[in-house]
Amino acid sequence: MMSKLRIRGMAGAALLACFGLTAGAAVLAAQDTTAVRDTTAPVDTAGAVAAEAFARDTTVTVDRVVAVVGNRPVLASQVDEELFSRQAQGIKLPDTPEGLDAVRRQVVSTIIDEELLVQQAARDTAITVTDQEVADGVEQQVRKVRDNFQSEVDYRHELKKAGFQTPEEYRRWLSDQQRRAALQNRLIDKLRTDGKLKPVSPTEQEMKAYFETQKASLGSRPATLSFRQIAITPKPTAEAKARSLAQADSIVLELRRGADFATAAKRFSQDPGSREQGGSLNWFRRGVMVPEFERVAFALKPGAISDPVESPFGYHIIQVERVQPAEVQARHILLTPAVDSANMSKARALAETIRGRIAAGASFDSLQRIHHDHSAEREAENVPVDKLPEAYGKVLAKADSGVVLPTFAIPGSGGRDQFVVVQVTGRRPEGDIRYEDVKDRIRQQLGQELAIRRYIDRLRQGTYVEMRS
Repeated sequence: MMSKLRIRGMAGAALLACFGLTAGAAVLAAQDTTAVRDTTAPVDTAGAVAAEAFARDTTVTVDRVVAVVGNRPVLASQVDEELFSRQAQGIKLPDTPEGLDAVRRQVVSTIIDEELLVQQAARDTAITVTDQEVADGVEQQVRKVRDNFQSEVDYRHELKKAGFQTPEEYRRWLSDQQRRAALQNRLIDKLRTDGKLKPVSPTEQEMKAYFETQKASLGSRPATLSFRQIAITPKPTAEAKARSLAQADSIVLELRRGADFATAAKRFSQDPGSREQGGSLNWFRRGVMVPEFERVAFALKPGAISDPVESPFGYHIIQVERVQPAEVQARHILLTPAVDSANMSKARALAETIRGRIAAGASFDSLQRIHHDHSAEREAENVPVDKLPEAYGKVLAKADSGVVLPTFAIPGSGGRDQFVVVQVTGRRPEGDIRYEDVKDRIRQQLGQELAIRRYIDRLRQGTYVEMRS
């Protein structure tokens, strides 16, 4: 089979960037053993392609296999395409034959890793990627690209510059990329779910080295704010709680008689985050929900309807849809007892009293232990000022470190406000990102990457892999 790729001038580079061809993604059909590239500049013995060759309208034939993974070849044209993709993203390639050759070897190794994951996913009968989801992804990407051009003529013209003779050829290429990416992602997700891809703890030296390689892409650190709070939630009366519980019992009865859970959630639930999705909470692990909710959710069998479950938010009706090791997929209906104006006033008065005691020298930590509603966050560390929730941003945006702010209200569940006493504990101006700023994130991300690296190394040991010069 012959695969043709023609790239003329740097207009092709701009289009490739528009197509979203990122590093590691520009892989041609792996069954092809021959490719044609338009460039008269010869490929040297090290396989290096001079950067300026990409900007000329010239021709050379490339039919070299640079590696074999199982029974699948890796082509020199695939490596060239990845180098071109990096240039299209503004990444400067080495200007020496030795440096470019080193980059080429790294690209070949990356393509081998991807191919190993794809082949392993294809062997796993529990991993499926449907034609429909591939088609949906392709359609979304095509629309995104097509919207960058004013006319169909311009779109087709630029496609040809990038090597795709027709939109259908571009769709076929995209389909291959979508399927390969989905197979890799599904495999990694399944390994994590099955507990077969446990994060590796990186050393401090590895983390610092990783930071140095990523530092240029991290940008600047935004201005951030740290604070702690005491949240006071108004309490409903016993009569209000009894009314909500009675309503929850009646809904449970109808659900067990066959009523549709999603329809009931849209009608009755007072959780704005899940109501319009039919009460769906998607997948979650332990430690995400409040303990009262989790104890029931992780004990339910799929399809069963729980009795009303009381939590600080109100009464939940829970239905577990699917179960996997360490996580469940569930829906819920939340009924929040109403709070009358008298109890709202009591909560605000308590918050004001607490603030006054702190201003007089009382221990913030002690008062937080006694009065804070544990369904709310206790503190926040280094939150970007421009990412603060609106209720907080209005009050905290210009507050200095150490200040105890006037009591203010934040939206709570079921439409009832909470009253908070907030103390700013730290403020940092915008600046360069330091290792300390991202150390925890690096530990998590690098740990996951090292786990994947270890898994790929095991695949290499059990698969025929040959790298050719």
